[in-house]
Amino acid sequence: MNHMDANMLLLPVAIMAGAYLAGSLNVSIILFTLAGKEDPRSHFSGNAGTVNVWRQAGLGWAAIVLALDMLRGVLLALLAISFLSPGCVPWVGFALVLGNRYPCFHHFRGGKGVAAYLGFSLPVTAPLMAAIACAAWAGLYAITKIPFISSFALVTILAVSAIMHFQCSLPAAAGVMATLLFICWNHRGNIRQLLQKDNKG
Repeated sequence: MNHMDANMLLLPVAIMAGAYLAGSLNVSIILFTLAGKEDPRSHFSGNAGTVNVWRQAGLGWAAIVLALDMLRGVLLALLAISFLSPGCVPWVGFALVLGNRYPCFHHFRGGKGVAAYLGFSLPVTAPLMAAIACAAWAGLYAITKIPFISSFALVTILAVSAIMHFQCSLPAAAGVMATLLFICWNHRGNIRQLLQKDNKG
């Protein structure tokens, strides 16, 4: 491997590592600590994501957490788009979601990555597609009152849009699908609880 090849490999790895570390700075945990509130993981689902913040502290706090999570995703996406090949860009999103879910700064217990992925997707897909994904979330939540089902619709629309944006490039599509499946896997506990509830019913 020559010097140029090494640099081409080092840059994606460095940006993905930075994305993981950025995702590991969990916004809700940090804000709740600064505000003297209890750890958001201590109640309800035990998750440090936007929906659990909404349940514990209200819509205002949830909106702040969502906005900051999305802003971080947007900035990382712009960085990835500016310096990496299209096939590497979705893998930066995967690293961000990985850090959000397993944050090294918070005992590897974080959120589920939906808000982070939404923010990351904004510069990758068209804002219109992100708006459609959010509308799908809102519509399904109005019907089901189950946030994770709405989240599945949101991330699926974003993933399909991203694959189309990258013209079905195999490396990019693999990164998108890895992120989508990882987010779905992060919700396995919700799926299990819903199935148990249905069986009892």
